[in-house]
Amino acid sequence: MKRPRTHSPSSIAAVEILGLEIARARRARRQTLDDLAQRAGVSRPTLHSIEHGSPSVAIGTVFEVATLLGIPLFGTGDRGELSELRNRGRDRLALLPARVREPLESDAAPDDDF
Repeated sequence: MKRPRTHSPSSIAAVEILGLEIARARRARRQTLDDLAQRAGVSRPTLHSIEHGSPSVAIGTVFEVATLLGIPLFGTGDRGELSELRNRGRDRLALLPARVREPLESDAAPDDDF
């Protein structure tokens, strides 16, 4: 049996904001749901879910629809800048350990309770 997923208020708000931007851009371009859905390779109900801020739609699908409508991702529409952001993220990640383990009791911070 599937467990219900819960999403934080911040996540819900972010998905709703992007969905509203997608709906606005689609309407400004005078595209129908059916036209954009076909162009994006998704079903009409999936596109409807995206525009209504459903957190269950795959992030790659949402980003693809946003890109098709010219909505900048991560504050930029410049592919070179996106590539630089990706490289910077990889460099920062490389500075951290590849694995994370549970701290040993001796590694844990001392209790402040007296």
